Amino acid sequence: MTEIYLETFINAPIERCFDLARSIDLHQVSFAHTSEKAIDGRTGGLIEKGESVTWEAKHFGVKQRLSVKITEMKLPHYFCDEMTKGAFKSLRHEHIFNLKSSGTLMIDKFFYEVPFWVFGGVFNFLILKKYMKRLLEDRNQVIKQAAESGN
Repeated sequence: MTEIYLETFINAPIERCFDLARSIDLHQVSFAHTSEKAIDGRTGGLIEKGESVTWEAKHFGVKQRLSVKITEMKLPHYFCDEMTKGAFKSLRHEHIFNLKSSGTLMIDKFFYEVPFWVFGGVFNFLILKKYMKRLLEDRNQVIKQAAESGN
């Protein structure tokens, strides 16, 4: 299993950061370069515990679909989405929000397993982990910018 751990400090209230991180609409903005869009389940607004969304996007030149469900939520400190269908063997993304004196520390714990045994492992080592980390970093910058701008 591969883990990506990121910390992003945001100079904004914890509730705002939490809501922006679970916004379907902002997610689509942050992944516009992959043409990602919500095509089934919750397709707009703020996703809630027990709800699912299916994303369609183009990665590595191939159109792909990924369905996730929000399996845990503790407002405004934590939520977790887990893959129910998609290209990964498994995927779990924990979103953690810690209140700090001058803002919010947003933490991502992103766990995934790749299929295809050795071939998947080599692809993950050479390309996929860096690609996934960059996607998460870019998404976090969009959340940070939206939260700090107050829009």
